[in-house]
Amino acid sequence: MSSNMYELVFLHQLSAPCNLAILAESIGFKTRIIKHVEALAFENQSNCFYFIAPKGAAIDSKGVPLLAARMANDVPVALYQVERGSLDQEAALLLGIRGILFTDQRMDLMLTGLRKMVSDELWYDRPLISKIFRRLVQHQEHHNQIPEDKAAIMQMLTGRERTVIKLVSSGARNKEIAHRLCISEHTVKAHISSIFRKTQSRNRVELLRWAQTYQRHLELVN
Repeated sequence: MSSNMYELVFLHQLSAPCNLAILAESIGFKTRIIKHVEALAFENQSNCFYFIAPKGAAIDSKGVPLLAARMANDVPVALYQVERGSLDQEAALLLGIRGILFTDQRMDLMLTGLRKMVSDELWYDRPLISKIFRRLVQHQEHHNQIPEDKAAIMQMLTGRERTVIKLVSSGARNKEIAHRLCISEHTVKAHISSIFRKTQSRNRVELLRWAQTYQRHLELVN
């Protein structure tokens, strides 16, 4: 789906204007602002990308809005208007939340993050993604057995696709991957589409989870 095919739905429970929604609409995105949780119906809304502001929302012990955590398994969701230090970013990432936009970021950087997320990329600090990836890979070193169906998937992946998976897992964007591998962004997208199909991943979040589980075995495939 083209990023601009998404309708961006903002849960904005504050009296102040939702500047991010205004800016997104000015560059061609279809937007909708919802003031009350009760009006937020997200079932079967495959064409919507949801942005949740923590202010005014019920949050868990990690500072993550309960609604966002519940929605993340079914629809794409991100957090915006987040105060730094107010939540555990690692917890948000592991819940499947696509990214975080902070209140102290420049508006142009927020817009870049918004565009990346609706283009199916994660928007977190790269060191955080690398930290989680390394820790989970180390955890998997004690689990050497792998189901036959997963082994078959790994045999199907080409060497270049395995390299792309590693770069995606490190937080690299398509442009960065293209530069590192000396290929076009179009070729990168083709590789990622093939990887999604072979690993049965619908997006980068699911691919990251898949890689976290099977990366050690993946590296052992010749």
